[in-house]
Amino acid sequence: MGLRITTLIFGFTFLYSALVWNIFNIQIGHGEYYSAKASSIFNSSGVLSPTRGNIYFTDKNGGSISMAINRESPVIFADTRHVDDVPEAVEKIAGIVDISKEELSKLLSRKNDAYVPLVRKATASQVEYLKNEPVFGINVGYEPLRYYPFDKAAAHLLGYVSIDRSSSDGVYGVELGHNKSLKGISGNVSADGFRPPQNGKDLYLTIDRNIQSQAEEIMKRLIDNFHAEGGTVMVNNPKTGQLLAMASFPTFDPNDYGKYSIADFLNPAAQAVYEPGSVFKVITMAAGIDAGKITPDTTFYDTGFFVLNGRTVKNWDLKAHGTMTMTNVIEKSLNTGAAYAEKMTGHKTFYDYLVKFGFKDITGADLPGEVRGSLGNLEKNARDINFATASFGQGISVTPLQLLQAMSAIANHGVMMKPYVDGSLEPEEIRRVITDETSQKVVDMMVSAVDKAEIAKVNGYTVAGKTGTAQVPDLKVGGYTHDVINTYVGFAPAHDPAFVILIKLNKPPGAPLAGLTVVPAFQELAQFILNYYNIPPDNIKGQH
Repeated sequence: MGLRITTLIFGFTFLYSALVWNIFNIQIGHGEYYSAKASSIFNSSGVLSPTRGNIYFTDKNGGSISMAINRESPVIFADTRHVDDVPEAVEKIAGIVDISKEELSKLLSRKNDAYVPLVRKATASQVEYLKNEPVFGINVGYEPLRYYPFDKAAAHLLGYVSIDRSSSDGVYGVELGHNKSLKGISGNVSADGFRPPQNGKDLYLTIDRNIQSQAEEIMKRLIDNFHAEGGTVMVNNPKTGQLLAMASFPTFDPNDYGKYSIADFLNPAAQAVYEPGSVFKVITMAAGIDAGKITPDTTFYDTGFFVLNGRTVKNWDLKAHGTMTMTNVIEKSLNTGAAYAEKMTGHKTFYDYLVKFGFKDITGADLPGEVRGSLGNLEKNARDINFATASFGQGISVTPLQLLQAMSAIANHGVMMKPYVDGSLEPEEIRRVITDETSQKVVDMMVSAVDKAEIAKVNGYTVAGKTGTAQVPDLKVGGYTHDVINTYVGFAPAHDPAFVILIKLNKPPGAPLAGLTVVPAFQELAQFILNYYNIPPDNIKGQH
């Protein structure tokens, strides 16, 4: 009896010890293997993958419009546990996947990997091929991938999400700039247990879908009508810095980004510089008036040209206009008058105001990869001619976003706001650039220019604006080409603006003046926005 009990005790002890050893061996000795196996299974089922946050535009009533969402899409993947003949599998599927045979062989040779994605966003023909020609271990499943319901709309602003085999990260635009919060945090399986994923946060942008759509339609028509190389249109609220529309052409389809070159993905509004031309005369006048060196009524005698450092500069119309006020200079867009204003202001003071207006810095907008323009021609022993040409926007460079921010400061009674697109942000004042009094004087000069030219006028409203037709520099041989870039910046109602519009047209053949291209486009877009917001007329006398 005693022997039997002793045998049972030893037997149970042995079995228990074996069980404990096996558990130890699984958890410690082979823990990483089983964790990896579990992770592979979870990954193949999508359990560990967080759902990427959606991106929304808004409208004037606070409604949300989906611009980037997740949609189930077919994916071709390998379960290497069931790929018995790697060379045969490679030969059968090499024709339907965009992977070299050498790399494909490496992928299919992974041991015990339940999920090796080979083709994301698989086409109907690829899926049909595998149905008709099944390959052991090669399967078709479905996974949530990024989808842009409006195709090319605001593509530069939105960017896209990579679907390569190693990541699902945002690339360019707000998809990149807000990637961390949009992407979320993946789950994890380890020896310590299972940690569920944290889904990404939705992003609500300040962009108004209706204004954006109208802006894109007008810009596309403008480019087509004048056969221009491209263009940019932006709309913002000068009081808050909120961007209401941002579009550039040519554009791309983020649903099919693989068909486009890298250059197509850069956002020209914030990632490209140009010489702005005569629109910059407004900045020159603001600097001189605020510094107390000139007034809107200051006069000079226009001979039609001037000579500095051996260079002759003429007015765009090649005419001499005699005695002119600074307001006349803006109305007639006289190069000679802008140079006179800069000379009266003084080089150092003029330069300091350009810095205050933000032309030496990025705007700080929540957009990735923003670049800055250059005031290099005005630095390090710059000549008088450099300051003279800078006064009318040649020889210096800006981004469209920098120019919009500076002009918005004038519209906003001299206070500069930081531009932004994330609707969860609060308006941020950067600094006061000019006094309210200076702002109102400059706005009056811009209103006078609109009233005299009439092209940009909107019935019943006071409109402030300024054109710019700038020659494009020749970066290879120096000097300037015969190409031009047309710009118009304007706002309404002039003394209490609800919006500022910037329209830029690149290299229309024949070098037409801005008054023939971007100004009518501005007038159409401004009329739409005033009607859209139901803004009451502020200029009853000006109604026809």
